[in-house]
Formats: sequence, structure tokens, C-alpha cells
Amino acid sequence: MARTAQIQRDTKETQISGSLTLEGLGQYEISTGIRFFDHMLELFTKHGGFDLQLKATGDLDVDQHHTVEDVGIVIGQLFAKALGDRKGINRAGYFVLPMYETLAVVAVDLGGRPALVYKDLVKTRLVGDLQSELMHDFFDGFTVHAGANFHAKVLYGRSNHHKLEAIFKCWARAMRYACSTDERLKDQLPSTKGLL
Repeated sequence: MARTAQIQRDTKETQISGSLTLEGLGQYEISTGIRFFDHMLELFTKHGGFDLQLKATGDLDVDQHHTVEDVGIVIGQLFAKALGDRKGINRAGYFVLPMYETLAVVAVDLGGRPALVYKDLVKTRLVGDLQSELMHDFFDGFTVHAGANFHAKVLYGRSNHHKLEAIFKCWARAMRYACSTDERLKDQLPSTKGLL
């Protein structure tokens, strides 16, 4: 049975609706008002094999911060809800990806406790139309609300576009494995504590 979730999050700054299917086909409908951000979320969905519908409207006339951070919150909530009690999941995953001249690594643990370490080596204020410093806020929102450890690092690279794209593709592949289930352990929580 497919694991799915729907979230509607409305604040005075943003209005975001999202739906997620973990056992998807990489299909997406994404609109945040920030085209490069949409592109990153689209390739995350495609490479993760998830289905994601996400529509965000926010106070972009003020700044991109609220929209980017709140999208991270909603995506974290979607994963937390779709994972349910997390029984049988692999829980942790990692991926190393070359993106032309860039090399990145992401490791994720869906163990219930948030922790973020993020180093993208991006040197410009904007990548496309996205304020690059906000990627830390995006992944912080995801990490806290998904209950995840999230470590992302660009080891080296030249293109700032490639650096962010490599991180999102690594994140997708790491999440794809972490969310997948092991039939032998389907009735067990992946923890010696017996609690996540």
C-alpha cells in the first residue's frame, strides 16, 4: 500500500499545500514563485522516485526567506506523516554524486531527532533567481519537521548551479533508500530503543 500524506499550512506570510507519495513515479507539480527552487524540488522528486505536488504562495515582495523556509517545513511534515510509525524502514541512507566538475555527498537518518550540518560552498548571493543562503534555512525546516539528521557537503566544484543540484540529487537518492522498507524487518522499528 502506498504511503501518502497531505498538508495545508497557512500563515500570515505563506500559504502552502502539498501532497506526497513515497512509492511514486517521480511525478511532480511544483510552484513556489522561485523558478530555480522549483527546478531543485522537481529533480529531487524525480531522482527520489516520489510523487510531489506543492503550491506555495508567499510574501516574495518582502523576501524569499519565508517561502523557502516554510516549504522546507512542509516537505519535512509530508515525509514525517507519510512515514507513519516508521516500522520496517531502512531509516538511514547516503549518496555521493558527481555533477560534472562538482562532487557532493548527503547522508540522512530518519531516527526522529533533528540535526543539520550543511556546507554547499556556494559563492554567489543568487543562483538563478534563488537567494543561495536560504538553502540552509530550507534544509533546517526539513530536518526539524522530518525528525532527521541531515548532513550535506560539497567537496569541490566550480559552478554554483552544479553545487546545489548535486546536493538535491544526493538528498533524493539518500531519502529514497532511507524511506524504503525491508520486508524482513517490516514489523520492527529500526532502533534498539524500541522508539523513534
